[in-house]
Amino acid sequence: MKTDLKIYDLIDAEIWYYPNFLSAPIANTYYNFLLNNLDWKQYDIKIFGKLIPQPRLASLYAINSQAYSYSNLTLHPKSYPSELLNISKELEKLTDLKFTHCLANLYRNGNDSMGWHADNEKELGPNPIIASVSLGAERKFQLKHKERKDQRFELHLKHGSLLIMKGKTQHFWKHQLPKTKKIDTPRINLTFRTIL
Repeated sequence: MKTDLKIYDLIDAEIWYYPNFLSAPIANTYYNFLLNNLDWKQYDIKIFGKLIPQPRLASLYAINSQAYSYSNLTLHPKSYPSELLNISKELEKLTDLKFTHCLANLYRNGNDSMGWHADNEKELGPNPIIASVSLGAERKFQLKHKERKDQRFELHLKHGSLLIMKGKTQHFWKHQLPKTKKIDTPRINLTFRTIL
């Protein structure tokens, strides 16, 4: 049920998790369409002056033409396909939040990952809200407090689930999707955000 909301009580963070945001049949339909039809690309990012291929594929979509920059990489959005627009509308209906962009990530298997980071780019506003829809393989998602080493948290993001990070979360916490040898199937992560 969509209203199956879990709110996690973390210091300096607001983390909401809807494990059943999309029903299994609907999540399967979206997964198959997005896997085969989004414009997936492997981009290079600059780390310590070196260009390194990201360990995942990505694609940016938006309701406007505003570019999005992170890790010295600038992506120019494409228009939402109707499937992404439908997910965005379901998200808005459930949360009363409106988003302008969707950064889609494809983790081809457990070797693909996302390192520790915060979504705190200036264009995301003072308290960014990130709504993350997971499709495909269930993966471990980890958070750690930037200042308090004893504050760590992890959960497994299931197929069809929705995770929302809001409030001061991006100021005080970093998050990652670590590599794993246990997963050999793809996961799609749709991260909806508003770019000012």
